[in-house]
Amino acid sequence: MGKDEKTPITVNDKEYFIEDMTDEQVTCINHIKDLDRKLSSARFNVDQLSVGRDAFVNMLAQSLESEVISDEDYDEPTAGD
Repeated sequence: MGKDEKTPITVNDKEYFIEDMTDEQVTCINHIKDLDRKLSSARFNVDQLSVGRDAFVNMLAQSLESEVISDEDYDEPTAGD
């Protein structure tokens, strides 16, 4: 960008230029950008946690099912044995 070009930003369908904003307004923009980044990271973490939880639920279910199958395969001695 050249020295005379300004950085546009759209708020509520209206275009503004960052260079024309007050320090307080620029601080708000910086907070919004940082919060957007944190929200994106939090969504990523929630996705990871959900997939991890699902994996452990599946591992538990498979483990419990294999115990049931093992118990069914086991022949208990009868009174006549």
